Amino acid sequence: MPPPLAARPLLLHIVARGRIGRSAEAELVDRYLKRIAWPVKLTEMPETGGKAPAPAPSSVTVLLDEKGEQLSSMELAAKLEQWRDGGRREARFLIGAADGFKELDRASADLLIAFGRATWPHLMARAMLAEQLYRATSILANHPYHREG
Repeated sequence: MPPPLAARPLLLHIVARGRIGRSAEAELVDRYLKRIAWPVKLTEMPETGGKAPAPAPSSVTVLLDEKGEQLSSMELAAKLEQWRDGGRREARFLIGAADGFKELDRASADLLIAFGRATWPHLMARAMLAEQLYRATSILANHPYHREG
């Protein structure tokens, strides 16, 4: 008998424009993604063209966007917990190219998040997202990695 929906792990899927190759950012992304106990998937897309993979049924789409909410690590952890416990199967985190996202993309997303008001290179944003996903899942596991206050 399969586990109830709420007990199924939430796939953390990063869909990012640009190839990260072998770089310091790639090492950071790899370091944090390997530490996450939840299932993780990374899909790289070319800078332009191509379509993002279709979302899985019961997924949530999050865009990293300069117009997004500035969530604390605890708030991001609470969102992941809510989606996981609500039976969502996948949380897709989309990182755009240099020109960001179109208004239609923003309107169709479930959540827009930003890492502050500064503009970040997409390779840095990918590393920062990987670290925040590790931090959020650590918070939910009561791991001492995150220190509040």
